[in-house]
Amino acid sequence: MQLHTIRSQRTARARKRVGRGGKRGTTSGRGQKGQKSRAGHRMRPAERDIILRLPKRRGFRNRPHGPKSFPINLGLFKKFEGVVDKAALEKAGFWNSRSRREPKILGTGEILKPIVVKGIKVSQSAKIKIEKAGGKVMA
Repeated sequence: MQLHTIRSQRTARARKRVGRGGKRGTTSGRGQKGQKSRAGHRMRPAERDIILRLPKRRGFRNRPHGPKSFPINLGLFKKFEGVVDKAALEKAGFWNSRSRREPKILGTGEILKPIVVKGIKVSQSAKIKIEKAGGKVMA
């Protein structure tokens, strides 16, 4: 007995080679038409699809500039008296200083007592209502 004449007791089963004709029929277990049935198919990565959807011109201007404002309705200030600033809003629980969004007072609701607004953005309709009630809006 020589080394090249020794045979294994176990017979190795041949690996199925898919997509090459033969005993599996024309489609060879790949189904029918489509990307997955073709040779060398690769599914497109999602990142490339996102990149393709972005506008291709220089100076794309339709993106948001900075964080949006945090809306606070004027009707919530019925119980407020005196100065309304960021500290007063945080103390009342209307706004959190850790949020990136700056507070902005909107004109929804009514106000009867005069208040002074300092260092907060105010919409035009809210400014008219505050001044009508005898208050002030300071930048």
